Amino acid sequence: MTSAAGMAPPAIELIGIDKSFGPVHANRNVNLRVERGLIHGIVGENGAGKSTLMSILYGFYEADAGEIRVNGERVRIRSSREAIDCGIGMVFQHFMLVPPLSVLENVMLGAEGGALLARGASAIRKRLGELGAEYGLEVDPDAIVGELSVGLQQRVEILKALVRGAEILVLDEPTAVLTPSEADQLFEMLRVLKGQNKTIVFITHKLREIMSLTDRVSVMRRGEMVATFDTADTSPPELADAMVGRKVILKIDKGPAHPGRVALEARDLVVRDDRGVVRVDGVSFELREGEILGVAGVAGNGQSELLEALAGIRPLNGGEILIDGRPLAAAQRNPHDERLIGVGHVPEDRHRVGLIMPFEACESAMLGFQHETTYGAGLLYDRKAIIADADRKMEAFDVRPRAPLLKTANFSGGNQQKLVLAREIERNPKIMLVGQPTRGVDIGAIEFIHKRIVAQRDAGKAVLLVSVELDEIFALSDRIIVLCGGRVTGERRPEDTNARDLGLLMAGVSDHAA
Repeated sequence: MTSAAGMAPPAIELIGIDKSFGPVHANRNVNLRVERGLIHGIVGENGAGKSTLMSILYGFYEADAGEIRVNGERVRIRSSREAIDCGIGMVFQHFMLVPPLSVLENVMLGAEGGALLARGASAIRKRLGELGAEYGLEVDPDAIVGELSVGLQQRVEILKALVRGAEILVLDEPTAVLTPSEADQLFEMLRVLKGQNKTIVFITHKLREIMSLTDRVSVMRRGEMVATFDTADTSPPELADAMVGRKVILKIDKGPAHPGRVALEARDLVVRDDRGVVRVDGVSFELREGEILGVAGVAGNGQSELLEALAGIRPLNGGEILIDGRPLAAAQRNPHDERLIGVGHVPEDRHRVGLIMPFEACESAMLGFQHETTYGAGLLYDRKAIIADADRKMEAFDVRPRAPLLKTANFSGGNQQKLVLAREIERNPKIMLVGQPTRGVDIGAIEFIHKRIVAQRDAGKAVLLVSVELDEIFALSDRIIVLCGGRVTGERRPEDTNARDLGLLMAGVSDHAA
């Protein structure tokens, strides 16, 4: 089948797609046309309906109305198997891999009954080698997936799709879990795939990625497709405005800091990971009231362990932490006692540490403070007070939907993050420990979260910010320390440095070595 103009039909055409989950109208009469052999971006705030739309395309959900066409042919996709049969592969933000199994075994999983698997593991091993050489996706088929870096695990997910014959590859927030260098490698792979006439659908909220990678970009807002642009003819401000439905200020409005006394001091901290490996090796710094101290570095260089030790989640193996000039006793180094002395913590991984996904939002909104009399006395909770408290926080932090009884898992990533911030900030802590505040968060929520972090500084709070996003470190920090291999390789002020300088420090070229 060809179009009226005699051209090849689009790889994907979604027409009038509509989907509701109870009272939530996730997709509203969505139309999308993705041409073959292009990288087509889809952007929108968290909760805009992007992932729901792609889940319909991949057969996880079936639309209430509308139709799907693949290569011009109308198809009905009711399962991932049917999507794969249509030549569609999907790589999710949270990988669908079994960590104890090898790469080869993971690729074979789900292909049972397929022609390739029927020829045996040797055929798949050979095919992996061919795909690796053709697309720059080399990976050891005998490596244990759980021992691979996040970037290589994502590579395995792409290989799984290609082994099954995918001509259309959908990637949902693919860089949310990657370091900058891993993201660059992914982009190079995608460009190679495009060069081989594969069609890529790239879902992200990062406008810089859209501008550097895609050929076309469609914008979703509140379940509707509101605009489609040729990437070369648009700009980040135009996309941001379309995503949010109003003028978005991409530049953070932040005046000069007015640092006060030292609120937190780290002296020669040593922290080991769960395997006993030293991850923080003699780190010292001061954090003052009324400033944001950024901690930069490539993921895996001790930032996570440092943040967990400061928050009382992970034990110290050496050194000491001082709050307001007084050493924090070992008995106090736990999340409960640190909260009592005014330490708030926004963890890097909101799913693993910050929230309990099956809980109602009102329950997640009081985690860590559930023993306070605000919520009841003794063994009896005051449910009305719990719901009212959550409703107030959700209104103050623009959590959408404002539904305290909705399960935490049913909120978008940005709204889950706002819920964590509301819980911590509303307790008026003296010190805020903030890890990856905008990981997996859309641009509207990023603007909101950044303003709240700066407001904490301006209110005289001491803020420690850990982020792998250099743009975020530069935009928010008043001072920056850089970690590499668990050690501080340098300290800078944003106005006195640049990305290249910080990059050298992140690579271990310390001030002393220079």
